Amino acid sequence: MRRYSKATFGREVVMFLVAIVFVFPIYVLVNMSLRPANDQGSPLLPPTEVTFDNYAQAWTQAGLGAALINSVTVAAASVALIVAVSSMAAYPLARLTSRLSSVLFWIVLAGLMVPFQVALIPLYQTMRDLGLLGTVAGLVLFYTGSQVPFSVFLYTGFLRTLPQDYEDAASIDGAGMFRTFVSVIFPLLRPITGTVVILNAIEVWNDFLVPLLYMSGTPRQTVTVALYQFVGEYVSNWPVVFAGLVISIVPVLTVYFIMQRQIIKGFAGGLKG
Repeated sequence: MRRYSKATFGREVVMFLVAIVFVFPIYVLVNMSLRPANDQGSPLLPPTEVTFDNYAQAWTQAGLGAALINSVTVAAASVALIVAVSSMAAYPLARLTSRLSSVLFWIVLAGLMVPFQVALIPLYQTMRDLGLLGTVAGLVLFYTGSQVPFSVFLYTGFLRTLPQDYEDAASIDGAGMFRTFVSVIFPLLRPITGTVVILNAIEVWNDFLVPLLYMSGTPRQTVTVALYQFVGEYVSNWPVVFAGLVISIVPVLTVYFIMQRQIIKGFAGGLKG
């Protein structure tokens, strides 16, 4: 047993201060969501009067029920496609040692270096010509294409840390490359898959610009766009906005707490490789 020392006390103080830094925005968010609209007090101080009407107003006036369903649909479909495409693309890139596979890997990574804002207008015109504007399928296609390079990078790094003994055994049993991937390799990718899922889910869930552009003028709005109606040029109902934000982060936090063990394993294994 190690004795409790001054160094240990110092580390605990530092960790406590770091925890305060991360918890402080959540405190402000919840604090602002519980105060009346006419309360002009400091966001650092508790409200003089606690009200839950902001949550009811955000849910009804912003149509958060339908918006949550749309956001869940877009996030779930996008993440499922990202996982499927990225894992299958990363497998040959990680296992084949030819010069072509190396070139293809760097071509995929080039997608990380190009800001999607540069291609917003051409992509918008393409979506319009394909009849995908205002549709969930258009958003899913956009997010899948934009997030695949980063996910391939994570999967490739993790795959390079896995020994090939399992694949050799499957090959001896007569399994082909696709069957080996589905039955042997993909189950071993569970830790990094958890990381890919949560990172992409957060990115898709919190995005505001793309749904605003591609779903504008349609009733199928995501949560971020639905809450934007409470923000105006002259008057903004911030307590209702903060209440809606609290509602919107509950699904993401739930997924994170369920998959936090896989996320930590994925970062420790995948990024190390």
